[in-house]
Amino acid sequence: MNKFSIKILLVFVFFAFIQCKTTKSTDTFNLKAIEKDRVLALANYYSTLKPITVTDSICTRSAGGIHDFYSEGDYWWPNPENPNGPYIRKDGLTNPNNFTAHREAMIRFSQICGTLTSAYIVTNDKKYIEQLIPHLQAWFINEETLMNPNLLYGQAISGVTTGRGIGIIDTIHLMEVAKAVMIIENSALISKEDLNKIKAWFSAYLTWITTHEYGIAERDNGNNHSVCWVMQAAVFAELTNNKTVLDYCIKMYKNVLLPNQMAIDGSFPLELKRTKPYGYSLFTLDCMTVICQVLYIPNNNLFNYSTPDHKNIGLGISFLYPFIKDKNEWPYQKDVMYWNEWPVRQPALLFGGLALKNESYLKLWKSLPENLKTKEVIRNMPVKYPLLWVN
Repeated sequence: MNKFSIKILLVFVFFAFIQCKTTKSTDTFNLKAIEKDRVLALANYYSTLKPITVTDSICTRSAGGIHDFYSEGDYWWPNPENPNGPYIRKDGLTNPNNFTAHREAMIRFSQICGTLTSAYIVTNDKKYIEQLIPHLQAWFINEETLMNPNLLYGQAISGVTTGRGIGIIDTIHLMEVAKAVMIIENSALISKEDLNKIKAWFSAYLTWITTHEYGIAERDNGNNHSVCWVMQAAVFAELTNNKTVLDYCIKMYKNVLLPNQMAIDGSFPLELKRTKPYGYSLFTLDCMTVICQVLYIPNNNLFNYSTPDHKNIGLGISFLYPFIKDKNEWPYQKDVMYWNEWPVRQPALLFGGLALKNESYLKLWKSLPENLKTKEVIRNMPVKYPLLWVN
């Protein structure tokens, strides 16, 4: 064997060793042990809460009824030159006088579902599911308190529109509700009648976002809103076993989201143009990674999929990784709001670390803040309870 062959062999052995080491490290990553203390502490609080739905808060500016979810566009403000006229847009600057009660109620509901279901996962104690079921019944079953399965009045703008397609982004917080229902279904702790009614609600909502003009507009929006549409549609289709929508979401990821939104260096140019480029980049990467996690099947692993020009989710994670590790290295402008609140335990690091067997991603994820305190951060975290997502 000549010297060149020996060198090649040594390189091969080295990388084989590194791969084995990395695989072993990620294979022994115990998410349940990491999450146990956190979710049990939170469960002590969330288990005491009573259901609150959209019917508990009414906004006179809403064009909908008591069962209709209502929210207002974040970045829209009164026009100082025409105070009683249509609102004007200030990108990245949230209007503190907006009606947010329905969104906050939905996030609260999502937190309850995520916490109590995670507590059930780590303890196998059915009391947590028993405490959760009244909340599911309040939102999806009880006629006095349920939410209508549409978002006709989401992200309204005073003097401009009673609702918009981009309001659909508000229901990313129903994803962990749906994931919780999947786990509850497998536990046999909920009645078949209630389960069917909950699934029927999600099926109706999935039909609405895939057929209504608002849903189509959101799907085709072109930036993180399109990503969130696919992410939500995939989760709700998973719950309702809608293979047609699941297949469509795979095609959207491969043929639309990845090629159109990611640059060849792994960045998201549409988000870098915003006034909060760091937060929006993290959010988009997280949501893209969630899509890969939800749509994972062994013979069609989206974590390993690359476009013809070599764009893939691993490239996106590797682009942002150094700036998550050290935000001071961020070469673009700082976010106009919430710059100091990021990063936290970004799901892209967790899902990417597990799928790509990258110990560095998992180590960084574990080192980041675990309990989210800022409302805006909670709102922009698609995954707050990873045990619902990782089998």
